[in-house]
Amino acid sequence: MTGRAALRGRDYIETLDWTTEEIEEALGLASELKEKFHRGEPHRLLSDRTLFMLFLDKSTRTRNAFEAGMTQLGGHAHFLDAEKTQIAHGESPKDMGIILSRYGHGLAIRHDLIPYEGNAYMREVARWADIPLINLQCDVDHPTQTLADLMTMREQRGRDLRGLRVAVSWAFAPSYAKPLSVPQGLLTLLPRFGIDVVLAHPPGFDLMPEVRTRAEEAAASGGGTIATTGDMDEAFRGADVVYPKSWGRLDLFTDEKASLADAARHRDWICDARRMALAKSDALYMHCLPADRGTEVTDEIIDGPHSVVYDEAENRLHTGKALMALTMEPGADARRRDEP
Repeated sequence: MTGRAALRGRDYIETLDWTTEEIEEALGLASELKEKFHRGEPHRLLSDRTLFMLFLDKSTRTRNAFEAGMTQLGGHAHFLDAEKTQIAHGESPKDMGIILSRYGHGLAIRHDLIPYEGNAYMREVARWADIPLINLQCDVDHPTQTLADLMTMREQRGRDLRGLRVAVSWAFAPSYAKPLSVPQGLLTLLPRFGIDVVLAHPPGFDLMPEVRTRAEEAAASGGGTIATTGDMDEAFRGADVVYPKSWGRLDLFTDEKASLADAARHRDWICDARRMALAKSDALYMHCLPADRGTEVTDEIIDGPHSVVYDEAENRLHTGKALMALTMEPGADARRRDEP
């Protein structure tokens, strides 16, 4: 199979699991569906299909993008709070994956707050499930967010992004120790499309080393580059896009109090007017949201002319719908119900 047909029944757990050509299919369909949505044209590609959405963490954009998106595609999305399922009592990924496969047509999971657990859990569920699994954010990647980020950059700067300089920087936030999956996801996706990423963070806030290695390998194949600095100003200087957000220390993730205390030493890591002026005059400010206003970013920037955060958030709907339509299209599921 080639093109969209090859994506029927496929899992989408990390962007690295899909080729750049397959990601292009998703982006192309997302643009088509966005146009139909704005024209008010029906696009019921998944009539009578069911998506089970299992959340082991909180959500606003992801849950609503997929729930609304599935309705617009003609299907239905079930929201499952893990604490209100038998998973909270230890039900195995195998049992859950097999049973939900017999009830519906797709699985989507968020499991992002425990390093080295969420991605492995999803892959174990996917090993037993007969229906496609979409990662709604894990400890390693946030592949639905970064796909929307890439779509937004193309809408703002054109299809060919080779040579674009994107500053992915840590920023201070006092709310909680946030996952590493967004910066890691940006590093593993953007350079595959020729984008140059500059990663900035204070000492101790390194990404997962094995993810960084895979990102470097992917960058080499795609023509983009990855550089690292311990200076937020240096990352912003001359950037076309700035993407400052907080994440927790990997070595202190199980001790959130200690992680937040260490982060508080770097309160000056904030995206403000002074720093934004270091980037190009037409630079974009991006964030996956929710942003901690006043600590990660000032209101002047997130509400100002550089900000495209609401366009970025809207594209979560359209890219999510594209992923569901491609993987859950009728005829996609290779079930074994006819087996004894």
